[in-house]
Amino acid sequence: METPIPKFVKWAGGKGQLLEQFEPLFPEKVETYIEPFVGGGAVFFYIIQKLKPQKAIISDNNEELINAYKIIRESVEELIIELKQHKEYHLSEGKRYYLTIRDTDPAELPPLERAARFIYLNKTCFNGLYRVNSKGRFNVPMGKYKNPDIVQKERLKAASKLLKKATIKLMHFEKVIEFAQKGDFIYFDPPYYPLKKGMSFTTYTKEAFLEEEQKKLAEVFRQLDRKGCLLMLSNSDTDFIKDLYRGYKIHIVQAARMINCDGNKRGKINELVVTNY
Repeated sequence: METPIPKFVKWAGGKGQLLEQFEPLFPEKVETYIEPFVGGGAVFFYIIQKLKPQKAIISDNNEELINAYKIIRESVEELIIELKQHKEYHLSEGKRYYLTIRDTDPAELPPLERAARFIYLNKTCFNGLYRVNSKGRFNVPMGKYKNPDIVQKERLKAASKLLKKATIKLMHFEKVIEFAQKGDFIYFDPPYYPLKKGMSFTTYTKEAFLEEEQKKLAEVFRQLDRKGCLLMLSNSDTDFIKDLYRGYKIHIVQAARMINCDGNKRGKINELVVTNY
C-alpha cells in the first residue's frame, strides 16, 4: 500500500495501521463515500485517493475535531502561521505555556485559533491522547517530547487539498439515515465497546458511548442495509458486538494497540470488521 496518508492528529483507534488489511474488504468502486466517525481521517484520506469517489461526506460529533478539518480545508496557510507561533512559545516556555493553552476555553476562541490550539495540544500532550472530562474540558497532561512536530506544513497542505473534495459535518451518527442513498459506501468507526467492563481508556466527547449507543448504531446499520447502502464497521472482538451484527459478514483483523500508559500492553489485538456485502 503506497497511498500517502496526511494524518495530522494522533487519534486513539486510528486506522492507518489497518489500511493494508482493509484494502481487500473495501468495495471495488465507490460513487459516494460517507464516514460518520471520521476521527483522524486515515480511511477517508485513503478512499479519496485510491477509490476516487465523486462525492464524500465526513462527520463526527467532536466539535474541536470538525472545526480543525474545516480550517485545514479553508485556511491552511493561516493555520500553519498560528502553529509556528505555538511551536516557538512551546519551545521557550514549555509546561507553563502548555497549561495556559490547555486551560483556555476553546469555545471563546475564533475558529482559526481554536483549530491551532487543538492541533498544538494533540502534538504536545501525553501520548497524543484526546480525552475530555464530564464537562467536556481537555484534561491530558503534557508529554515528554523534545521537539514535537507541531507545524506539519507539508502534511497539512496535502490534507487541505484532499479535504476540498469533501463535505464536512458536525453531527451525530444517526443523522446519516436522513441523506444516505442506495449504493453509498458508509464506513463506521465508533468508539469501541470495551473488551472488559469498565475498561474504556479514552473519552472523545463528554457524552459516553456505551451499550445503548452501540445498540442504536447497530439499528442504524440495519436501516441503512435495508436502504441498499454498502456498509463496513469496525469494533472490538467481543461476543456483545458479534451478537449485535449477527447475520452479517464478520472479518478479523489484527491491530497494534498503540495508546496505553503501560508500554508492555501495546501488543497485537484482534478487531472485528463487519460488512453487508
